[in-house]
Amino acid sequence: MVVDDEQVLREGLRRILQSFDDIDVPVVCAGAEALEQARLHGPDVVLLDLRMPDRDGLTVLADLRSLPSPPAVAMLTNFDAEESLSAALRGGAAGFLLKDTAPEQLVHAVRALADGGSVIAPRLTRTVVDGFVRAQPEHRPPLAPGAARALTERERGVLVLLADGMSNAEIARHLAISPATAKEHVSAILAKLGVANRVQAAVAAYRAGLHDAA
Repeated sequence: MVVDDEQVLREGLRRILQSFDDIDVPVVCAGAEALEQARLHGPDVVLLDLRMPDRDGLTVLADLRSLPSPPAVAMLTNFDAEESLSAALRGGAAGFLLKDTAPEQLVHAVRALADGGSVIAPRLTRTVVDGFVRAQPEHRPPLAPGAARALTERERGVLVLLADGMSNAEIARHLAISPATAKEHVSAILAKLGVANRVQAAVAAYRAGLHDAA
């Protein structure tokens, strides 16, 4: 599902995505309609404009995340305002994409999100990480105490791949393990790090220096 107040952009994204047989875009809408349409169609992935005049993207994100089976939500933006991006991350966004993302990269991102992956446009990665780090209250550590040390060697390797934006299926292929095993590793990582989703886990990897050391 595509949620954006700009009709031209909405329809453009729909045309790109629906040109692939394995992707269906049942609806495109503005922010005020998003929750109702999500309940009606049950999308796996929602591409959501971060800033809309009719309804704030962060509010729509919260609505979507409150659904019994919430979709993976990627925020669409054409700017890199740190505060808004970090707020979306804390709100459970699974990805951050620029509105001018190339069609092939857009399709790859949607497939990764549908498979449980996370995506961050390279230009936005540092902004998202820095904003999330600065937003942490001083009295609360960004990770559970000793969390990074609690990871097994295999889990550390999976976390690095996760931080690169790989989906469970891609991690499984890279490590020659089953997708179910990859999913189990990711679930264990999220629990040990005390984070809510894969994007926050990716931030944790950068903070702990695991990604840079890979």
